[in-house]
Amino acid sequence: MKAFKLFNQRKNGTLGPLFINRKQIIPIDKWLPAKNIPTKGFAVRPGWHTAPYKAQYLSEKDRVWMEVEIKNYYKFDRPKHQGGYWLIAKEMRVVGPA
Repeated sequence: MKAFKLFNQRKNGTLGPLFINRKQIIPIDKWLPAKNIPTKGFAVRPGWHTAPYKAQYLSEKDRVWMEVEIKNYYKFDRPKHQGGYWLIAKEMRVVGPA
């Protein structure tokens, strides 16, 4: 399924997660299994957190929206101001810029 994910874009051009496991380097065009990484201050929701569209209110300097493909996902309801719902996937592949 096609979805979108916001990443940090580092000065060297690599992509990384925004909050959980921030040091991870995310390659393009490679299927990645999700990991469960409990992190202080965040609810434990294992999986790649993606969205059905680009949420412009999250965009900031050094962040980039990427189109991703996801497998084995579920819909996680959120308040409307957080997009209404997220798609949380067990597998994700970055396709390219959104």
